[in-house]
Amino acid sequence: MPEFKLVISDPKSGRAKQVTIGDPTSYNLIGLKIGDIIDGSSLGFPGVKLKITGGSDKAGFPMLPYLPGGKKYRILLSGPPGFRPTEKGLRRRKTVRGNVITEDIVQINMVVVEGELKFEQEEERQG
Repeated sequence: MPEFKLVISDPKSGRAKQVTIGDPTSYNLIGLKIGDIIDGSSLGFPGVKLKITGGSDKAGFPMLPYLPGGKKYRILLSGPPGFRPTEKGLRRRKTVRGNVITEDIVQINMVVVEGELKFEQEEERQG
């Protein structure tokens, strides 16, 4: 029974929205890869196309778009995601995930490609 936390960003407004989804809609995302474009109506956002841009698993390891599969890899990194060097030329061996969404993934990052995401109206503060 996978449960995903979706972080959906809207580049037009510069805002992001977090949504938690469970059964049975979470099974629609298993097997998809980073870079896939999906219809938002299956996730409760009608009229919106969403692109998967990344994510992380339950231990916090980030997904990398150029690693195949959904398993863990231990690779040498010289930059983000997964490692931010403090000096020039610094490299470090880090554990990361592949580009396929599995049941071990907890957070999925998405961006709006087509359509408009509805945000709740915040109260205007008067000062």
